[in-house]
Amino acid sequence: MAIDQSLRDRLTNSVAAGFPGQVSFTQDLVRMPSTRGNEHTVQDYMARALRSRGMDVDVFAMDDEAIARHPGGSRISSTHSRAPIVVGIHRPRKETGRSLILQGHVDVVPEGPADMWATPPYDPVIRDGWMHGRGAGDMKAGVASAVFALDALRRIGLQPAATVYMQSVVEEESTGNGALMTHLRGYRADAALIAEPGNEGLTRANLGVLWFQLEVRGIPVHVANMGTGANAIDAAYRVVGALRKLEEELNAETASHPLFGSHLHPINLNIGKIEGGDWASSVPAWCRIDCRIACLPETSAAEAARRIEACVTDFARSDSFLANNPPRVEWNGFFAEGYHLEPGSEAERTLTEAHRSVIGQPLETRLVTAYLDARVYALYDRIPVLNYGCTAENYHGFDERVNLASVQRTTAVIAQFIADWCGVEPV
Repeated sequence: MAIDQSLRDRLTNSVAAGFPGQVSFTQDLVRMPSTRGNEHTVQDYMARALRSRGMDVDVFAMDDEAIARHPGGSRISSTHSRAPIVVGIHRPRKETGRSLILQGHVDVVPEGPADMWATPPYDPVIRDGWMHGRGAGDMKAGVASAVFALDALRRIGLQPAATVYMQSVVEEESTGNGALMTHLRGYRADAALIAEPGNEGLTRANLGVLWFQLEVRGIPVHVANMGTGANAIDAAYRVVGALRKLEEELNAETASHPLFGSHLHPINLNIGKIEGGDWASSVPAWCRIDCRIACLPETSAAEAARRIEACVTDFARSDSFLANNPPRVEWNGFFAEGYHLEPGSEAERTLTEAHRSVIGQPLETRLVTAYLDARVYALYDRIPVLNYGCTAENYHGFDERVNLASVQRTTAVIAQFIADWCGVEPV
């Protein structure tokens, strides 16, 4: 049964009363440069914050072997984070409602050259209603929203009448193994909500993502005699050209897809990093390129990988040098499938009502052509997962920022959703 309007109003007002503290909490998170492998400090902060709120807190490490055995496990390399996963557990006095996972990731992507930011990337400056900083939008404001939505209930003397797991994970930006580790740990609930930035909308589906490294070897000679050698960087360019043709083929094949068919270019190949050679006057003997590509939700990661490998192999056979010096493809990060949230679940209806109460508009849905942790809960827990969050801009770019008015609104929506989905009882 839906909560009454009186409780909705009290929760919205409670979120507003606690919002200065929520902003300060978010700034604390942004000040911690939690790039891949450097998330220990922010995870310690999260563990203390959840423990101080009376939750039982489980802090645990990645299990490489279990991840490798699971079909949804992404590839683990030497750069994989060793920071722990943190789960805060709220247990009601009496379990009368529906259980819930609240999840967010605290890892962020590298900030790039600091002098290209308008403000220092880890200084959470607030200007014209926006908080700036790496991770402010993606997705530390969302993590804080989940925590402070629970606080809003407690502030008016209530708590969820069901088990709630507040999960703070890492590796969302590179493998998705942090979310998978909560599944492997055994945490289950009736629904999940992830407050990723979403322009106050619900994500209906997202694509799968794969990372791979392409390595090409050449024949080094003095540049004065370059015609007798083979330039590995030039050869790598040729392979990238073949991959670009495959990218266009894949996008042409999406035209009939029921969800992504109307999207102009959903399958994106990104050449994200390149290194090679040893000396400006030597023909380079090696080149390594780090790539990212997407795949449709129904395509398995293994199937997408086979197509990439076949593309590289077939092109190499047609190239006079690469035919005898085949490139090597190594899968070194994301190896994750996408997901599709079927419409009509009770969880979605509950979120829709909370959204309408706070925002005053119907809940809009969207598609995402990037990776989202939602796939773990949809594919392996087999529960409805709601990816719903605030308005943010420039994430993964310079001058990332999050709109604070939007953060407050979506926090109120999440608080109402928790109360409705889980039910409430006195603290």
